[in-house]
Amino acid sequence: MEKIKQLIFDGKIDEAICLLDEIIKNNPASDEAFYLRGNAYRKRSDWKQALDNYLAAMDLNPDSPAHQAYRMVIDILDFYNKDMFNQ
Repeated sequence: MEKIKQLIFDGKIDEAICLLDEIIKNNPASDEAFYLRGNAYRKRSDWKQALDNYLAAMDLNPDSPAHQAYRMVIDILDFYNKDMFNQ
């Protein structure tokens, strides 16, 4: 998992997602893999996939850090600048 975290940090998102897909295929109960895949999709700004993976991680592990990540993405999506609508 450390290699995958480093790949995400380095911006090698496609490679990280590919590895995570394989891990999840072989171990569908890995909440950490779903959480990391959510992080990878979040870094790609694919909000739906990020949220879906965070929800899967939370279903598998109620104590997952995916709860905080999920709330963060929701906050990002809920934010908007009202002044931008008047331009």
